[in-house]
Amino acid sequence: MDIQLDQAPCGYFSISDSGIVRSVNQTLLDMLKLERSELLGRHIESTMSVTNKLFFHTYFYPYIQLYGHVDEMYFSFRTSDQQDVPVLLNGVRQTRDGESVVDCVVVVMRKRIEHEKDILQTKTKLQELYQATQEANKELERLHEEYEVKQQALLKVNDQLEAMASTDPLTGLKNRRFFQNSLLASLILLEQQQRHFSLLVIDIDHFKSINDTYGHPIGDLVLGNLAGLLQSMSRSSDVVARYGGEEFVIILAECDHDQAMEVAERYRFEVASSDWGQYNITVSIGVATAVQGDTDTSVFQRADQALYASKTAGRNRVTHADHL
Repeated sequence: MDIQLDQAPCGYFSISDSGIVRSVNQTLLDMLKLERSELLGRHIESTMSVTNKLFFHTYFYPYIQLYGHVDEMYFSFRTSDQQDVPVLLNGVRQTRDGESVVDCVVVVMRKRIEHEKDILQTKTKLQELYQATQEANKELERLHEEYEVKQQALLKVNDQLEAMASTDPLTGLKNRRFFQNSLLASLILLEQQQRHFSLLVIDIDHFKSINDTYGHPIGDLVLGNLAGLLQSMSRSSDVVARYGGEEFVIILAECDHDQAMEVAERYRFEVASSDWGQYNITVSIGVATAVQGDTDTSVFQRADQALYASKTAGRNRVTHADHL
């Protein structure tokens, strides 16, 4: 250290990021009544009281790390004979020889009494702040735990509501609203990614006679049993829904014309050959394979027209819209 800095009319010291003193001028040593060997290599906090250590930790370190400098910080060091030395502290953080260091300059304060009052007030405020922070943290933790519990409960309720909103209560299948949203999503995938799909519209043949002969409770039982059969035969990628009354719809993902006809025929055959007890249940099916430019209305109308053709041709059969 050159003599000008060593004998400067203000104290100077340089510390590492961890607070170890790297260099110090004679002015500061005289101020603290220390020998150079007593301070070099030691932590700068060894020259501070407990109160000022807390102050140093609370203000100096965070500020210097965040902004890279500290300007006009009122502070106190402690001499070797335990006397407080109030100072005005300035510091700047920089890199020297590949190492991050903090260079500081201190000037002895003249208004010692006022400074000591400031220190006392600061200490009191810090203690109050610490206590308030501890209490606030505990309350925050409690509120956070309470929030997590309520959030999980809310998510569960939302899931239940979503399931209720998209489920047909009689059959347990997806409802018409869910089907329509899925149909729109499938059309978007067709347009953007050329992912083809087909639509089946399925209607129970002579269902009105079942209701008229056996009553609506039996009709509801038939609807539920048929829904279970359709769901059990479908893939996880398919959407099986009750459209309304005795009519069901199925969106067959990644199915072209021929594949859709095979699947639809399998549904028809399985329904016709299943044991329904004293009831004879068959279904008529209309099929439409979506093409570029289709809308949800157009593809459904084509499948519905194909269903009508199956009905008028004698029921218990499958018709593709392309054959009309």
